Amino acid sequence: MERDKDKFDRRLNTLADYCMTSVRFDPELYTKFDVKRGLRDSTGKGILTGLTEISDVVGIQSKNGRNLPVDGSLYFQGYNVEDLIAGSQDSCTGFEEVAYLLLFGQLPNRQQLEEFLEILGSYRELPPNFVRDIIMNSPNGNMMNVLQKSVLTLYSYDPSPEDISIKNVLRQSLQLIAQFPLISVYGYHSYRHYILDKSLVIRRPKPELSTAENILRLLRPNGQYTKLEAKVLDVALILHADHGGGNNSTFTTHVVTSTGTDTYSAIAASLGSLKGPRHGGANMKVLLMFQDIMQHVSDWEDEEELNRYLKAILDRKVFDHKGLIYGIGHAVYTLSDPRCVILKRFAKELSEAKGLTREFALYDRVERLAKELTQKERQFFKPLCANVDFYSGFIYSMLGLPMELFTPIFAISRIAGWSAHRLEELANEGKIIRPAYKYVGNHKEYKPLDER
Repeated sequence: MERDKDKFDRRLNTLADYCMTSVRFDPELYTKFDVKRGLRDSTGKGILTGLTEISDVVGIQSKNGRNLPVDGSLYFQGYNVEDLIAGSQDSCTGFEEVAYLLLFGQLPNRQQLEEFLEILGSYRELPPNFVRDIIMNSPNGNMMNVLQKSVLTLYSYDPSPEDISIKNVLRQSLQLIAQFPLISVYGYHSYRHYILDKSLVIRRPKPELSTAENILRLLRPNGQYTKLEAKVLDVALILHADHGGGNNSTFTTHVVTSTGTDTYSAIAASLGSLKGPRHGGANMKVLLMFQDIMQHVSDWEDEEELNRYLKAILDRKVFDHKGLIYGIGHAVYTLSDPRCVILKRFAKELSEAKGLTREFALYDRVERLAKELTQKERQFFKPLCANVDFYSGFIYSMLGLPMELFTPIFAISRIAGWSAHRLEELANEGKIIRPAYKYVGNHKEYKPLDER
């Protein structure tokens, strides 16, 4: 058997070499045929492929025919996210208000919010034995895979899974918004118990609690949390709820929805997109990078030593040898990412409550040094800013969230935006989304098997 395995491994290696040779072509062809690679133009700006009223991302301003960098702004259904967060300071239900806004285009009044919270609370449960039979039956360490598998399996429990009427898709969307936290946390409990051999504590959610409160209550062994902790998590959920129609996972939602497929297939595809480290997994890379910096920089307050280490990261000499300072730079924002600005404020407040002000000061210092160093070393002419991932991982770690749940927290929030965009795509009955690809291979003459 061992010899057979070695033989098949050698064959697979040979086939992999063939595959690499056959799928690679001259990158100059992208320029020759003016291909908008990644659906972006030569300046990196996204190609206009659709319309949306759900959210807007602003990083530049046109003045006298020129695009000028400005402090970034994020709008949900026309409302500045700064105002939405400021208006929800006294509650932990800001995410629910934003979910309502994204889905229905207006902010709820008190009665509408109470009714919405009641609906989500009633949906905050999984089908009978789902946790035992589906989530715990095949535990694994990647909670995004757990989410994806569970979403596809929920299709089998839905009495009308293929009905894509607005009413039915809205019902499915509300259920998924309510269920995502349960699937994610229970998936982590399963992994922790069956793979890490730790104690298993499963709690049922409380319908009257918000999404942020339920996540902390379900995750922690004692079920306890402070008002500040719940508020900070609620803010993080608000900021990740949507980000225009052009980010990869939301565009995936539009693309797959345009085929007329069911909600579970569309959302599973969006989860697959978000799982990628270039999209939803970036905050983990930031946290790992800081752990590496803390380990190898002896004096965190010595800016010269810090600068040398950051340059070594850019030079691919240390950390993961990719040459990237994670959390720095954004495709749209220039002077600032509003999500990062807001999270930084709450990270500072939480670090003071947790006795981690020295760590926060390191993040602040690296943010300032890394922007200047990256711009100089990479010869970027437009301004660079820290993005939302820079402080989100630090906040999650201060909240005691395991790293395995960092990207699922993103999904727990973004399901609200995906649902709104799916409903928008269905309501406007657009054509199936099908961008063009230029064939650059050769036409070949077929030869029978024995003549090849």
